[in-house]
Amino acid sequence: MLLDAYRALREGAGLVDRSERGRIVVAGADRRKYLHAMLTNDIAALGPGTGCYAAYLTPQGRMIADMSVYELGDACLLDLHPSVKDTVIARLDQFIFGEDVKLGDVTEAFTGFAVHGPRSADVVGAAVGSGGLKDLGPFGNVRAAFSGDPVIVAATRTLGVAGFEIYCDRRLGDSLHAALVGAGAVDVGEDAIAAVRIEAGRPEFPIDMDQDTIPLEAGIEKEAISFTKGCYPGQEVVIRILHRGRGRVAKKLAGLLVRGEAVPARGDRLAAGDAEVGHITSAAYSPSLASPLALGYLAREFLEPGTALTVLHGDQKLEAVVGALPFVQPGA
Repeated sequence: MLLDAYRALREGAGLVDRSERGRIVVAGADRRKYLHAMLTNDIAALGPGTGCYAAYLTPQGRMIADMSVYELGDACLLDLHPSVKDTVIARLDQFIFGEDVKLGDVTEAFTGFAVHGPRSADVVGAAVGSGGLKDLGPFGNVRAAFSGDPVIVAATRTLGVAGFEIYCDRRLGDSLHAALVGAGAVDVGEDAIAAVRIEAGRPEFPIDMDQDTIPLEAGIEKEAISFTKGCYPGQEVVIRILHRGRGRVAKKLAGLLVRGEAVPARGDRLAAGDAEVGHITSAAYSPSLASPLALGYLAREFLEPGTALTVLHGDQKLEAVVGALPFVQPGA
């Protein structure tokens, strides 16, 4: 089962149920200006049909959430983990004063699927009757129709491979799922999803990063942070690390190649000799490399690729080595 699902993601079109994701609509004439002041990326520059990846930080530079931001033309759609959805809405609402901004929680009204893999554009296009999806840039989005109802299709690289998010009215979920399967998509489970994500070195919130994480520790700054925009909560901390600390943090997310067949568990400790130097955040078996892989935080002195470590996995000691990310190149 793992191999079939993995092959769908790598060679065909893997279908992921995203119905439980949190979804917030931000409407009003000032929506982009407002979100620009609150999030880490350049939201003001977004035009209709575009989007970006961004984080929402505390004033101390810690992550409240990460999210995909889609500018739909008449509103912005925020896609984020459900555990932080209510917190984000409450915080955003707290700082609306005279701006023309309206927040809406559409998590229960909408459902979603993601299709990943080299055939994802063809499969999604056939299911929703929309062409030209291959031409969408990262986070590009279009409106299409399914059974006479509007749906939103957005380009995504959540797993590090080409893919699309599809959002629709929740009552259409079963029929849209059937249409995607009929067009060639294959349902995939968590094991295959984790394998492809970890091969790509993509951290997931709140597994590999959480409310104690500074974005630079997770290595998401190139995608999530604009270094040319104005102020946002937590910016002073980020800039201080970059300028005074030259981007160095005490710990950072790294990839690990693990010898043997045992797959590490989240929370397993990492050791160099007798010293504990980090911990595992996620792990999976990689069919491409025929080896367990893991992501985890390491003290910066041990981040060099090739560094030998020990994974303390229950009563086992697993040999591991720090690897360069991504383990598998996109499109491989």
